[in-house]
Amino acid sequence: MNFFSPWHKDNAEAVTAEARDLLRKRLPRASRRRFLVRELTLGGLSLLGGCVIDDDATAEAALTRISRINDWAQGRLFDPSLLAPTYPDSMITRPFPFNAFYDEDQAPRIDAGGFRLEVSGLVAGKRPWSLPELRALPRYTQVTRHICVEGWSAIGKWSGPRLGDFLRAVGADLDARYVGVHCADDYYTSIDMATALHPQTLIALDWDDRPLPPKYGFPMKLRIPTKLGYKNPKHVQAIFVSDTFNRGYWEDQGYNWFGGS
Repeated sequence: MNFFSPWHKDNAEAVTAEARDLLRKRLPRASRRRFLVRELTLGGLSLLGGCVIDDDATAEAALTRISRINDWAQGRLFDPSLLAPTYPDSMITRPFPFNAFYDEDQAPRIDAGGFRLEVSGLVAGKRPWSLPELRALPRYTQVTRHICVEGWSAIGKWSGPRLGDFLRAVGADLDARYVGVHCADDYYTSIDMATALHPQTLIALDWDDRPLPPKYGFPMKLRIPTKLGYKNPKHVQAIFVSDTFNRGYWEDQGYNWFGGS
């Protein structure tokens, strides 16, 4: 894991908790329950109000409560003024890894001319946006590290407008709590508004100075270097702003929602 100062020690504790949570979810249920009991008896049990971890349902409820505490802690630790590390082009990982819940040849093929980004929710302007319109917004480039929850990382170069600039352009309610996305590959996720407005959160249209290839998310992806990889959705086709909590594809299967890197 890659943590950026000055709060990396505290953040490391939160993300380490996330890693333990994911590890438990890959264990058989009986092993997960023993793992949880052993961990909670080291000091975390008090957080759960004295509950006894003696059955699967109780263990699942305890894991859910720990996950929510982790989300809350990471949200409190997040500082929108701090930047993730950046790197020179010489450190870009080539070839950059493909990663998805499907094989590379199953990545969606989307017609650039017909693409329209749908906008909905707490925004003043709900008209769809074409790729040329998105490319007309101020463009930023970053070389940052993509950190996967599976334990690997890779450095890549992404370019495009800031998500925050786009949200302002569509008249989004910046006091709303969440920004969510739906994708052409049936992926979906949501992030907090503070992360959406972070200066390094991009609507990535280019990879390594060229339009995104399908395997990396054409026609657009969200590049969020302050989040783990599963919070960086590809093939985005709809963005919505909401005060209603929405989770995500992997979050609905047990991953932590905040997903800070």
